[in-house]
Amino acid sequence: MLATLPLLEVSDFPSIRREKTSTLQVNLGYRCNLSCLHCHVAAGPNRTEMMLAEHIDLVIDVLKARNIGTLDLTGGAPELHENFRELVTKARALGVTVIDRCNLTILFEPGQETLAEFLAEQEVEIVASLPCYSLENVDKQRGKGTFDASIEGLKKLNSLGYGMPGSALKLNLVYNPQGPSLPPNQVALEADYKRELKQHFDIEFNQLFALANMPIQRFGSMLISKGQFDGYMDLLKANYDEANLAGLMCRSLISVDWQGNLYDCDFNQQLNVALANEKPSHLRDLLTKDLDGKPVYVADHCYGCTAGQGSSCGGAL
Repeated sequence: MLATLPLLEVSDFPSIRREKTSTLQVNLGYRCNLSCLHCHVAAGPNRTEMMLAEHIDLVIDVLKARNIGTLDLTGGAPELHENFRELVTKARALGVTVIDRCNLTILFEPGQETLAEFLAEQEVEIVASLPCYSLENVDKQRGKGTFDASIEGLKKLNSLGYGMPGSALKLNLVYNPQGPSLPPNQVALEADYKRELKQHFDIEFNQLFALANMPIQRFGSMLISKGQFDGYMDLLKANYDEANLAGLMCRSLISVDWQGNLYDCDFNQQLNVALANEKPSHLRDLLTKDLDGKPVYVADHCYGCTAGQGSSCGGAL
């Protein structure tokens, strides 16, 4: 895989600082049942990196110590971690909102037969990746058969109340462009998704999050190999919108890797660039310290979050 950090480090992106932390985003490991082209963590079935049980316990301790209201679980496929359900149950017992970044096909993997019911019972918010509402585009980006499995996953979640009118169970979908382009207007695209999924599959969901592809890891390497990296960076910079700075996720989110190390965001984690202030640098440090007011490490990939309508873990800014 071709490295992108050397192409991103020299940057004129404006400096920003953290505010109060409201979200702890934890990557439980890189093992996944899929190997998607746009995946910025390069996850896949052969990855072995998974968080230790002692660090899982630290997550709960930090949620309590820092009074953090949201636990955002990601991977890989976070559900493949053997302590996933225990972590979710303990966090929900604290009254913490839990988000599961689910690829939908995981619901049908061996050993996951009761996963959907568990998520509903714990009232976990689901953010599910569905790069398009057509079979051809999804299978091209994520692998043959992925679209059909995703549709069946959405139907199963709907049957449990997820995304249905009047239900408290939230089901949000994620869109990523297939190539080096910005996502279309989120509001308009959400309307298209709702119309097409309802008309063809009788599927309901709450919101669509339109996310820009980041020029790092698997996607960034592909851009370099095709000679498209510079062009994509020019596109991101040409569409920079200063108004998006106020809503950047790195202001209120701490990213944690599978080893318990801390980063300003999930993208910095995958570039392996440490916090700008260096300390605290591990989950255990958060038991006694916080990051409020600290500077954020920025580089050229940050333009991916501020281009056009903006892009964050919660969709357009």
